[in-house]
Amino acid sequence: MQQNEFEQILETACAKLTLEAREKIFPSSAQFEQRTREVLRDLTAQHHEVEIDFNPHPQAFPDIAVGSFGVEVKFTLNDTWRSVANSVLETNRIETVEKIYLIFGKMGGTPEVKWDDYEKSVIHVRTSHVPRFEVEITAEHSLFTLMGIKYNDFRVLPMEEKMRYIRDYARSRLKKGERLWWLEDNEDAEHTLPIQARLYTTLSTEEKTKLRAEAVILCPSIVKSGRSKNKYDDAVLYLLTYHGVICHQARDLFSAGSVANPDNDDEGGIYIERALKLIENEMIEAALNMDDDLFIEYWGESVPPEQRIGKWLEKADAVACDWMPSKSLFLRYAEK
Repeated sequence: MQQNEFEQILETACAKLTLEAREKIFPSSAQFEQRTREVLRDLTAQHHEVEIDFNPHPQAFPDIAVGSFGVEVKFTLNDTWRSVANSVLETNRIETVEKIYLIFGKMGGTPEVKWDDYEKSVIHVRTSHVPRFEVEITAEHSLFTLMGIKYNDFRVLPMEEKMRYIRDYARSRLKKGERLWWLEDNEDAEHTLPIQARLYTTLSTEEKTKLRAEAVILCPSIVKSGRSKNKYDDAVLYLLTYHGVICHQARDLFSAGSVANPDNDDEGGIYIERALKLIENEMIEAALNMDDDLFIEYWGESVPPEQRIGKWLEKADAVACDWMPSKSLFLRYAEK
């Protein structure tokens, strides 16, 4: 069967399904998919080489294989042509399928069924524990065009390579002050937020110290002048997006008396400097052990673990006011 012939079959199938939907809407996606399967079987009956499976794997992609062509079926009771689609992983891809189309049943508003090229219909990727495509009939721009790669080239990439494209796409959509919360390259390293967010004030002292050390290593901007706006934003966003920890008062992290002057002495000094001196060991541990992807995300570059403290001092010196972090912090570490 030639491509133009199959596309004519899709046109006929959608016209028939539209008429049926306007007589009585399909109440569920399962019923719509089953009826789509039946209509395609009838329309391809003369093609003896084609056999449509009515008992496919429940997670098979695409939903319906028609020889070398495939049809992914989408359905909604709402008046929209947009829907969440399959996983980027395509774990249960039907390998005999070479070209995929989308049949979309819209039951809201005026019921209608349309088809489109699958690659052209994918417009976005939603980021959850497993990224999923989002599709829209007659979309203006394809996600793959935006990512600069054809779908058939993208789909055969290892997951690590797919995630690089997806991260670049996601970063291009970030607004000022926003961060990605998912950074992994492969499906085995899933990162999801805890189901229940936690308040920073309820954490143990040990966990507070560990998280403060991680946050300050990634976000040297916290050493800026106390009058600087937004200097804690990245640190607070890191705790929220990577650990699910909510910090109501950003100053509680570093400049509050409880963290900078736990002995309640009268020695004065710069509170942020004193606070960081108290967690130098934890900061070194964080610098050595945190994932490189985090440094790429927050620093904009990959830095070998043993060089991260030195690089942090450079960044901190560049923004600190009234003190020089490299003259005060990690002096014993620098001597080694």
